[in-house]
Amino acid sequence: MSNTVGSEMLSVLIIGCGNIAGGFDATGSDTVLTHAGAYRRHGGFRLAGCVDPDAGRRTAFQQRWGVEHTYASLPEALGSGTHYDVISICSPTPQHAADLNMVLCASPRLVFCEKPLAAEIKEAAGLVAACRDAGILLAVNYTRRWDPEISAFKSALERGVWGPVRSAVGYYNKGVLNNGSHMVDILQHLLGPLELQAVGAAQCDHSAEDPTVPALLATANATPVHLATGAAGDYALFELQIVTAKGVVAIEQGGFSWRERLVRESPRFAGYHDIGDDTQRPGGYSKAMLRAATNIHDALTQGTGLASTGETALAAQTLCDQIRQRALAAGRS
Repeated sequence: MSNTVGSEMLSVLIIGCGNIAGGFDATGSDTVLTHAGAYRRHGGFRLAGCVDPDAGRRTAFQQRWGVEHTYASLPEALGSGTHYDVISICSPTPQHAADLNMVLCASPRLVFCEKPLAAEIKEAAGLVAACRDAGILLAVNYTRRWDPEISAFKSALERGVWGPVRSAVGYYNKGVLNNGSHMVDILQHLLGPLELQAVGAAQCDHSAEDPTVPALLATANATPVHLATGAAGDYALFELQIVTAKGVVAIEQGGFSWRERLVRESPRFAGYHDIGDDTQRPGGYSKAMLRAATNIHDALTQGTGLASTGETALAAQTLCDQIRQRALAAGRS
C-alpha cells in the first residue's frame, strides 16, 4: 500500500464492471492495469459501490474486489443516499457523456473518467466546463501521463539531456479517437501543442466514424511529428520513436518496453557519427494505474495537481477530431 497510516480513506463508486474497471488485472499478478486494482492496491480507497446492468458481472466484480454494494443502474446508485468521494466512469464509450452528466448532480469530489468524455468536441468541452464550475476535479484516463518512465523522459527533454528533438513517429491502429488520442496526448505531453499539417487516406479498422488516419503534425518550432498506422486486425500497435540530437528513444509494446540508442563516433567511417547499439529496459506502463490512484488520492488530500485533466484530454480529442474530420471530408470528395 502506498498510503500512509492515518491518511484519509476515500469512498469510490465504479460505473461499469468490465475490463478496464477490473477485468484486465489477472489474479495474483503484481501488475495493476485497472481502476479497482489500483484503488485496492493503493489502500487509501474504499470500494463502496459498483454499477452494471449485468447481474452476473456485477456480482462477480463485487466478490472479486470486495465492493460493499452493487447497483443495476446509475440512478439506483445515486439514489441510495451514499455520498462518493470518487466516481470512476468505466462504462461503454457511448455512455460516458450521459454518465458524467448524471454524476455531476451527486457532487463527488473527483471523477475519474475513461476517454473520450463525449463523442463530440462541443459536448466534451461543456462537460469539462461543468466540472470546473461545480468545483469537481476531473481526471481522464490517458494512462501514460502517470507512467514514471514517461515522466522521467519528459524531465530529461526539458533539461536538454537529449538535445533538441528532430522528429517523432507514433505508430497506432484501431481508430484515431479510440487509440490515436492516446498517442496524440502523450506526444503533446512530451513535445507541447501540435498543429495538423496534412492527413493521409483513412482506413476503417475500428468504425466508419472513427477510422485510423496517418497524419503529419508539427510542434510550435516546426519539428515534424508523424502519425503512422497499422491495421487492428493484424495486432495491437502502440509505439513511439523520438529522434533527438543525442540519440533515438523508442517506446515499444505500448510502453512496457523502452530502447535507447546513443550517438557515437562511427567505428566504420572516420569523421562521422552514427547511432550505437540499443540498450533495452522495461518500461513503466505497469506502474501507471497505481500512480494514477496515488495522484487522485494526493489531489484530494494534499491539493496535488492532476497529471491528466479534462483540459489536457480535450486538447488531445480536439486535434484527433481535426484529423478525423479532414480525412472523412477527403474521402467524401
